[in-house]
Amino acid sequence: MNKNILLGITGGIAAYKSANICSLLKKNGYNVKVIMTKNATEIITPLTLETLSKNRVAIDMWAEKSNIDVEHISLADWADLVLIAPATYNIIGKAANGIADDMLSTVIAATCAPTYFALAMNVNMYNNPILKDNIKKLEKYGYTFIDADSGHLACDWVAKGRLKKETDIVDIVNNYFESWEREKFLEGKNILITAGPTEEAIDPIRYLSNRSTGKMGYALAAASAKLGANVTLVSGPTNLEAPSGVEFIPVRSANDMYEAVFTKFEKMDIAIGCAAVADYRMKEYSASKIKKNDGDLVFELTRNPDILMEMGRRKQKEQILIGFAAESDNLIENAMKKLEKKNLNLIVANSTNAFGNDSNEVFFIDKEKNILEIPQMKKDDLAFKILETLKINL
Repeated sequence: MNKNILLGITGGIAAYKSANICSLLKKNGYNVKVIMTKNATEIITPLTLETLSKNRVAIDMWAEKSNIDVEHISLADWADLVLIAPATYNIIGKAANGIADDMLSTVIAATCAPTYFALAMNVNMYNNPILKDNIKKLEKYGYTFIDADSGHLACDWVAKGRLKKETDIVDIVNNYFESWEREKFLEGKNILITAGPTEEAIDPIRYLSNRSTGKMGYALAAASAKLGANVTLVSGPTNLEAPSGVEFIPVRSANDMYEAVFTKFEKMDIAIGCAAVADYRMKEYSASKIKKNDGDLVFELTRNPDILMEMGRRKQKEQILIGFAAESDNLIENAMKKLEKKNLNLIVANSTNAFGNDSNEVFFIDKEKNILEIPQMKKDDLAFKILETLKINL
């Protein structure tokens, strides 16, 4: 790729994983230079990173140099992207408050390159409101954060604070450069995307729902924004964070989603119905918790509005509408019926087995009943594949 990555390593115990990040970045074709804090050198040796990066590791602002460059400025200017991994409570506090008292914090202050902080720390530090405030402050200035994972921490807690997998971090770097280089063919287009499940209340604490995670819809929203679109994401309850640069409208029930969609739909160039909307809701909601008894409990359900069908009915000639069909049987046959019945331009058909997975194998079916099989791939990559089908119609 011939892009320059400046890898900053701080003194968290996860610093030992930075060697693998450096190696993976090199294998992906990046030029890598490393800055280590003095605390980081207590955990992993500079020689390891010099061997992997094929470049001298910078540590001390006042170290003797073999050239006359002002090193912190030359490194800041050299980088196409700065990646701090691990990013500790301390380095985030420094950056958020304008402290530049060592090589790494000074380069962060001096660089104009996009800067990513991969969080890693004890769970109590991770949950500290001061950290949350510092992150919000830095996000306002355009810094990006790679959230920590949950797992077994060095302090023996099993909680959030673990450095995200090295492969995932490198994937995020790859996605940044891929989106940077992609043609922005959706520039100026308004796209509405529905995602996630809906919840239909039974009583104050129970509800009907399904196993949708929203991953596909959120991937589509993120990809659309990277391709230049003005994106509105209407989502049922998920555990996902809304993609950056997207108008996010959280909803709960099918009726909530219906109302949110049709306040926006008329002004959309493209709409993608990716949500797993509940077909039915309770005919009568119980305002009090339903008590168990010795007999069976029978619910009477009534139909929810069909949001995708209504979008197809209201769709204007110039609007493009894409739907999804998740089927356990007769996948292609049922998807074709849905394509025609709901007046779609394209339908993406997949097995219900894909629910909750990070990857998917699908079939694209267009209005002429042409079928294209897309092999198993990550949903983030699949999102771009789906959007590329729009090129010929724009």
